[in-house]
Amino acid sequence: MWFRRAVRLACGVAGGSAMVVAAVAAGSDSVAGSGEPGLGGRPQRWAALMVVRAAQPWRSHTVEASGSGWDNNWDKRDPASLGNGKKVEMNNDEVSTELESSKPKATRHIFLIRHSQYNLNGNGDKERTLTPLGRREQAELTGQRLASLGIKYDILIHSTMARATETAHIISKYLPGVELVSCDLLREGAPIEPVPPVSHWNPEPAQYHEDGARIEAAFRRYIHRADPKQKEDSYEIIICHANVIRYFVCRALQFPPEGWLRMGLNNGSITWLTIRPNGRVALRSLGDSGFMPPDKLTRT
Repeated sequence: MWFRRAVRLACGVAGGSAMVVAAVAAGSDSVAGSGEPGLGGRPQRWAALMVVRAAQPWRSHTVEASGSGWDNNWDKRDPASLGNGKKVEMNNDEVSTELESSKPKATRHIFLIRHSQYNLNGNGDKERTLTPLGRREQAELTGQRLASLGIKYDILIHSTMARATETAHIISKYLPGVELVSCDLLREGAPIEPVPPVSHWNPEPAQYHEDGARIEAAFRRYIHRADPKQKEDSYEIIICHANVIRYFVCRALQFPPEGWLRMGLNNGSITWLTIRPNGRVALRSLGDSGFMPPDKLTRT
């Protein structure tokens, strides 16, 4: 009886679990009715008690928060932190007016598109153009998908590498009137040494040093909250490469950037980042390629 009451009390404090109580209570009765009091019933009672303990929320293992939390000024555009360093005497109304005028009002939507499948055997970038699958189907399907969203896109920026440029021009057919801009900063590379390391890909340290600085510069140029002068939400497309996109996602979400290689992206996939006026970042989709038939999916 004492054991059954203890079980009821424990489960009652935790919010209750009738199934656990019934099972343990039934086990207790069988022990009590077995005619084996004392040491003979302890192992079974102890096992039943462990079941109860395992069911208690305060005894479950919790994952501690890691890192230093969210940095509101991650893009150095937080209005509260803006200033020229000069001490100017201003009254409270003037301070409030200046702060209000420096606050972004619009949301930026950034669509990161990975280029379509390309010829891995090409001799240098110029020969690494899209394969028939990448050109005739994947890029076409991605363009159709972007057009079907019914969004008025503001600009389409693409890497200057052949495979990204070709993908951009195919997609642009479905987005008439959208300006195309090329950018060297978006070229593929090795952003930062991945953790854990992989054996099949080991760039020289100098490549991380050079590519990493360039890709970080691309991140700072394109991934940030809206300018205070921007009045309406914007929708921007960036067509580039898997390593660049994965690194951008980690940086934007303030995840450890060295984890970028843990994510996989299909060719022609769509990753959608949203940056709110207050600097909050949301990942709307990562590597979406559900608009392609399964037999058209590749990751080269």
